[in-house]
Amino acid sequence: MFAELMSVARKSALWFLLALIACVIFAGLFSWRQHEKPVTITGAVTVQDADPRKQLPLAGVEVSAAENSTEPPVKSDSSGFFSLKLRQGLRRGQAVTLMFRHPDYHPLDLPEFAGDKLYIVHLVPLSTSTGAPNRPVISLGNVRIRYSTKAMRTVNVGSAARTFQVENVGNIPCKGRPPCSPDGKWKATIASVSLDAGDGNEFQNARVSCIAGPCPFTKIESEEFSKPRQKVTASARDWSDPATFLVEAEVVHTMQSPLDHQSYPVIFGSALSFSLPNDAEGVSLEADIAGETIIFPLGPELFLTWANCNARRNQDHTSVYRCELKPGYRFQ
Repeated sequence: MFAELMSVARKSALWFLLALIACVIFAGLFSWRQHEKPVTITGAVTVQDADPRKQLPLAGVEVSAAENSTEPPVKSDSSGFFSLKLRQGLRRGQAVTLMFRHPDYHPLDLPEFAGDKLYIVHLVPLSTSTGAPNRPVISLGNVRIRYSTKAMRTVNVGSAARTFQVENVGNIPCKGRPPCSPDGKWKATIASVSLDAGDGNEFQNARVSCIAGPCPFTKIESEEFSKPRQKVTASARDWSDPATFLVEAEVVHTMQSPLDHQSYPVIFGSALSFSLPNDAEGVSLEADIAGETIIFPLGPELFLTWANCNARRNQDHTSVYRCELKPGYRFQ
């Protein structure tokens, strides 16, 4: 009995030892694969400034690593974001020098360790002066953003008026042969007239009135004029002598037309920022220069004579614009 227990204990210990060895081997393989897995450096590039509001994102910054440690260089997008893939075999934790280059900013070589973190980089402008030699600085004031969006608008395009007559002879007993007067006593006549506003148009505020004849002994039969519609029919009942009725209505046309908007950008230092809805069209910037108001169309190329602009789209499809002044200009 004792021998059997010892045999079971030895087998259990052996299985435990084998399981422990397997775990160590698996952990080693996992760690090796993690180190061998290609490393990607992600981050953002902004302007160096003590005021966080002026740390504007930089687009077009070339990002690479020294000593051919990466795939081909990449450039930051309009939000300053970059994603740089290091070459195969460069492990996490190894030293790497990241290089950032832009023609308008001082070059930066940043010693780092390859790892899984966000790299936030700040570049210093080559010159903080907004002026240029032998050239006066141009001031821009009261900068506004102008754009338009499409909206459905209802426009009054005219009116309609038409008369119709109900012919009847008064004081004739109805004797149960409709149409009759509302109390069923007198013989009556019902007449109607139809109006058509035309394709794409509708009548609004349609109304019918008795304008001549024994109006107290008439009744308007059509009351369904509250909803806009292309065609309307007016009917009236007369149980006395002939009466004349007038139909009137406004003719409207609903169409998609531009709706103009104006807004103001946020200005920090030498750059302005603003956002626009997804359906914004005809974007332009308006500014006061030397006492005159001038409109600068932005266009699809985002070109301005006095600023460099870029744009990016948010997840909600709105667009964020940023324009940085060129040398020789300043905000008033």
